[in-house]
Amino acid sequence: MQDTSKQYDAVIEECRSLFIKKMSDYGSAWRILRLPSLTDQIFIKAQRIRQLQENDVRKVDEGEKSEFIGIINYSIMALIQLEKGVVENPDLSTEDATLLYDKHSKITKDLMLNKNHDYGEAWRDMRVSSLTDLILQKLLRVKQIEDNKGKTLVSEGIDANYQDMINYAVFAMIHLK
Repeated sequence: MQDTSKQYDAVIEECRSLFIKKMSDYGSAWRILRLPSLTDQIFIKAQRIRQLQENDVRKVDEGEKSEFIGIINYSIMALIQLEKGVVENPDLSTEDATLLYDKHSKITKDLMLNKNHDYGEAWRDMRVSSLTDLILQKLLRVKQIEDNKGKTLVSEGIDANYQDMINYAVFAMIHLK
């Protein structure tokens, strides 16, 4: 499990670095996005990964890795939006956004470590394509919860689904390395 923790941190650091660079370029313009918009962005990324996995011919020279990074970063943005709410104008400095990024990535890693303990690192025997399908399933669940205006009868909330998507995407990136 120690390797998993180190590998996880390396993936998150790569994603975090890109997040910070994009914050420098664009600021926190993403803060105006409502949750369904973020969910749709993640859905586009996951669908593209699935297409890349199924198609032999690629017309754009980008692979799965950049899309998994997008899933991780958009999911963390969604967790921040859940905590802070949507705003009309960008309102976070790079420093504040990075602190929130770190907070949510730590909470999500802690969840992974707990689940990993209970499941015995079962993800290591999974294919990247299966992890992609699980992300898509989580996205469909989130879309349904959003359509139900956030109400669930017995299911975990939207935040848990975003956290699971982050963890599945991190596992996929570890496999791709």
